[in-house]
Amino acid sequence: MEYIIENEFLRAAVSTHGGELVSVIDRETGAEMIWQADPGVWDRHAPILFPHCGKVRGGAFTHDGVTYQSSQHGFARDMEHTLEKKQSDRVTLCLEANALTMEKFPFAFKMLTTFSLEGRTVRHTVEIFNDDDDVMPFGLGYHPGFNCPFDENHVPEDYELRFDAPQTPVVIETGSKTGLVTGRQYEYFQNGTSIPVTGELFAVDSTCFSQLTAKTFSLVEKDSGRRVTVDIEGFPYVLIWSAHGPVKFVCIEPWHSLPDTEDAPEEWTEKPQLMRLAPGETWSASLAMTFER
Repeated sequence: MEYIIENEFLRAAVSTHGGELVSVIDRETGAEMIWQADPGVWDRHAPILFPHCGKVRGGAFTHDGVTYQSSQHGFARDMEHTLEKKQSDRVTLCLEANALTMEKFPFAFKMLTTFSLEGRTVRHTVEIFNDDDDVMPFGLGYHPGFNCPFDENHVPEDYELRFDAPQTPVVIETGSKTGLVTGRQYEYFQNGTSIPVTGELFAVDSTCFSQLTAKTFSLVEKDSGRRVTVDIEGFPYVLIWSAHGPVKFVCIEPWHSLPDTEDAPEEWTEKPQLMRLAPGETWSASLAMTFER
């Protein structure tokens, strides 16, 4: 089921399947700004990544001697979330541990995901509650896809990705075939602000930036200044990705954890890249996406 929220500027749709933002429309122009999940290119819009980002080594992990299968980016994006609360300009959905999640992730948890409209900004807040008796290791990431080009009068080369301040990003390399962290790191550029959007940019899958100090990262139309701006402050990792081939969308992905390394331990509680949440505690993250169109 989809729920519609709107204000003076935007109309957004959120699906209970995956708790996913599936549409953001500029009410003045009617322009759709979220990727519309063409199954022949990429069949998602803006999935939530939980309880891990990327892949785990071998597609499985162990806990207390039991093996659990785990697909890329975890299971939250593929499960049905239930309505918790709805207002005209915000909606909150809930995913809570159940028999199906326990087959994939042996911890009692609750996830509340709230989408709210603030002017031209869509804010996506995720709250994780540890209802288990043990410390719960977990990861979380955002994966929104933005239509690019913005209209039929532009091509992908008319766009660039732009930091709000000069950066020297350190790339954390993942294997092009494995998707696992290789251990190699290198500087993407020194004191740069802009990355041209080209097909070659995504030829080797995603690029994971770390050690950023910028507050925002934007997809900018160079001739008009129209843009989508993502607040990245407080996120240790920010990835860029698009499907290989002609660019039709660009993902800007702030993450709070990483995929497994190529030699990662199988035991879930020993994985160093995950966050830890004590029993009874709550953790939250918030992502703001501003559409200046």
